[in-house]
Amino acid sequence: MTDNTVEERMQVEQISVFLENKSGRLSEVTAILTEAEVNIRALALADTSDFGVLRLIVDDTEKARHTLKNHGFTVGKTNVVAVEVSDRPGGLHDILTMLHDAGLNVEYMYAFVRSSGDNAVMIFRIEQEKEAIRLLASKGVNVIDGQRLYSL
Repeated sequence: MTDNTVEERMQVEQISVFLENKSGRLSEVTAILTEAEVNIRALALADTSDFGVLRLIVDDTEKARHTLKNHGFTVGKTNVVAVEVSDRPGGLHDILTMLHDAGLNVEYMYAFVRSSGDNAVMIFRIEQEKEAIRLLASKGVNVIDGQRLYSL
């Protein structure tokens, strides 16, 4: 049995579903996940004229991946970082400044479905996620582990 580092335990799994940009395709994904009893916790959708990428955080990543693949969807898995951000003017700016000052690039980000106390929860895709987790934790930022996030 391997002993995971703190940074590895703090990573959150996100799935990406590649969709044709046509009517009903997003509804098809949500119907499949509903039937499989997979709960969507957060999502972001980016599109072009031809296709879209649906990024999801769900309560059962492997079940969602397997089910969607069985229905013919192309599904990828990526690690992201979930962070509590102070729900006040400048809260997000503080986190982004910490990452920027450390030379860590945010590829994309999106909000989580609900807040956690007086804080918002943001999902960040950062290439060097372990380094980002160490940095944010060292600055007193609450990085949320996957198991806790999936159950919020």
